[in-house]
Amino acid sequence: MANMKLTYFDFHGGRGEPVRLALTMGGVPFEDDRVAMADWPERKGGTPFGALPVLEVDGKPLSQSNSINRYVAKLTGLYPSDFWQAALCDEAMDAVEDLTNEIVPTMFMPDDEKKVRREELAEGPIPLYLKRLNQNLAVQGGRYFADDRLTIADLKVAMLIRQLRSGILDHIPTDLPDRVAPELVEHFQRVMKDPAIAAYYAKRGVEI
Repeated sequence: MANMKLTYFDFHGGRGEPVRLALTMGGVPFEDDRVAMADWPERKGGTPFGALPVLEVDGKPLSQSNSINRYVAKLTGLYPSDFWQAALCDEAMDAVEDLTNEIVPTMFMPDDEKKVRREELAEGPIPLYLKRLNQNLAVQGGRYFADDRLTIADLKVAMLIRQLRSGILDHIPTDLPDRVAPELVEHFQRVMKDPAIAAYYAKRGVEI
C-alpha cells in the first residue's frame, strides 16, 4: 500500500476532515500532518496552489479538496462505481465547495466587514444552498446523497453542517441549518453515528 500523508490545518472540520474520516473508515494508514495557523505563512509556499489540504502519495502531491476526496473515496469504497451515482456524489461535494468559497474569505476580513458579509450570507447564499442540498437528499430517499449508502459526499455535507452549527462562524446563527434544512441536520447526526466515525472522534476526545 502506498505511503500517504495528509497535510491540513490543526482543527477538526473543514476541507481536510472528510479525507481524514474516509481514510480512517477504510482502514488506510496515513500521516496526519496538522498545520498550526501560526505556521501557515511559512508553509504556504511549499504547497502546489498555496492552499490546503494536500495529500502526498508516495511523496507525490495531490491538491484540490474534491480531487483528493474522489481519490481517497475510490480507494476506500466510498465513491459510487455507477456513473450517474458518481455524478450525484460530485454534485453534492461541489455545492459544498461553492458555499465554502463564499465563507472562507470572511475569515480574513476586519470585524465590521466580516459582520456585514456573514449576515448577508446567512440571509441569502447559505439558506439557498442548504435548501437545495436538502431537496437533493430528499430526492435520493432522505438518507444519503448517492448510491443509497454513505459516500464521501455525505462526509463533506456533514462537515458543512457541523461547521455551521458549531458557533465558530460568528454572525451566522447556529440554528440556521435546523430552521431551513432540518433533514440535513438529521443526516449529519446519522453520519456521525457511523461506528468508525464515532470511534475516531472519541479517541481524540472531540465532542460531536
